[in-house]
Amino acid sequence: MPNYSLSHVSDRDLLQLLASLLRRDRATTAAILACIAEVDARRLYLPRGYASMFMYCVLELQLSEASAYQRISAARTARRFPAILDAVAEGRLHLSAVNLLAPYLRLENATELLEAAVHKTRLEIETLLAQRFPQTEPLPLVTVSSCQLAPERVSFNPDEHGSIRPGSTSGDAAPEGERCVTPSLEGTHSTRLAPERVEALDSTAAIGAPLARAGDHVPPRSSVAPIAWERFEVRLSVGQSTYDKLQHAQSLMSHEASAGDLAHVLDRALDALILRLEKRKFAATDRPQEPLRPTLSERHIPAHVKRAVWKRDGGRCTYVTDAGQRCAARTRLEFDHVEPVARGGRSEIDNVRLRCRAHNQYAADCEFGRKFMDAKRESRHGT
Repeated sequence: MPNYSLSHVSDRDLLQLLASLLRRDRATTAAILACIAEVDARRLYLPRGYASMFMYCVLELQLSEASAYQRISAARTARRFPAILDAVAEGRLHLSAVNLLAPYLRLENATELLEAAVHKTRLEIETLLAQRFPQTEPLPLVTVSSCQLAPERVSFNPDEHGSIRPGSTSGDAAPEGERCVTPSLEGTHSTRLAPERVEALDSTAAIGAPLARAGDHVPPRSSVAPIAWERFEVRLSVGQSTYDKLQHAQSLMSHEASAGDLAHVLDRALDALILRLEKRKFAATDRPQEPLRPTLSERHIPAHVKRAVWKRDGGRCTYVTDAGQRCAARTRLEFDHVEPVARGGRSEIDNVRLRCRAHNQYAADCEFGRKFMDAKRESRHGT
C-alpha cells in the first residue's frame, strides 16, 4: 500500500519527488490520449455495451464528464496532429492548451501555432488566439446616454399583453447634465461566439470531424442544473419567434390559473410534443387499428410491431455484452431486424428489436463486414 504521509521527507527530496511525479504524469497523460484515440477509432466501446466513447469513459472508466470530454477532445485532436502527444509528454502543452487550440488547427498552421503556445498559460493562449483570430465584440447590455429622466425612475413595465418594455411612469426631469442608464433590449450579445468543437462526443462523430472555424456562428448553449429535490433550474436564450410562440401559448391558456407560470406552459408544451414524437417514432396511439393493406417493402415495419417492440424493449437499446452489460442508450434509437432482411428476415415482433444507431451499425459491421458497410454508407451519402 502506498504511504501518502510525506512529513518525514526533506524539503529538497520533496521538491524532487513532486517534479518526478509530474514528469511521469505528463508521459502517462500522453499515453492515455493515444489509447483513447485508438479505442475511439476502432470503436471498441461498442462490444463493451456503450453507444459512445464518452459513455464508455464515464460509465466504464469512471472519469468525470468534464474529464472525459477534455480527454476525448484532446485525443481526437492529437490523432490529427500527432506532435501534440510529444508536447504533452514533455510538458510543453497542457490539456487545456490542446483543447483551446483545437478549433484553429489546420495542416497549414499547426506546427507554428503549437510552437507559439508552448509553456503558455490558459489566459496567454486565449490572448494569442484573440490576436490571431479576432472575433466580433459583444454588444453592451446597457448603454449610457443623455436623457430627461432620473436613473432611478427608468423601469421595466409589462404592457397589457405581458410584453416587457422600457419605460417610466414619472415625468420628473433629471437635473441638468445628469446622465441615465438606458437598458438595451436589442441583442444583448453578439451571435458570433468564439469557435469551439461542434461535433458531439458520441459514436457518430468521426475522428477528425470538421471543427467550427473562426467566425462561425455557434448557437449559445442552454443549461439545466438541479437546485433542490426534484427541482431543476433551466436557463436558455430564445429568439423572437420562440418568444412570440410563448406569449401566444400564454394567451391561449389565459383561462387557466397557472397560465402565467412559464414552467407550467413548458410542461404542457412538452406533453404535446412527446405525444406527437411518440406517434411518429413508434406509432403510439390509444386506438390502434389493423393495417388496411400490406406494404410491398420488405423493410417496412408495421405500426403494431413498432408499438409492441418499443413497449417490450422499454424504449432502450437492447445490445447486451457477453458479461451481461446492457447498453444504456435511450437516444437515437432505431428498429433493427435480428435476422437481417437481406438474409430473409421478416418484420415481425420476434425479429425486430430496438438498437441505438451505434449498435445498429455495429451489428451490421459484424454481420456483413466493416469494409463492406463503410462502402455502403459512403455511397449512401454520395461521398
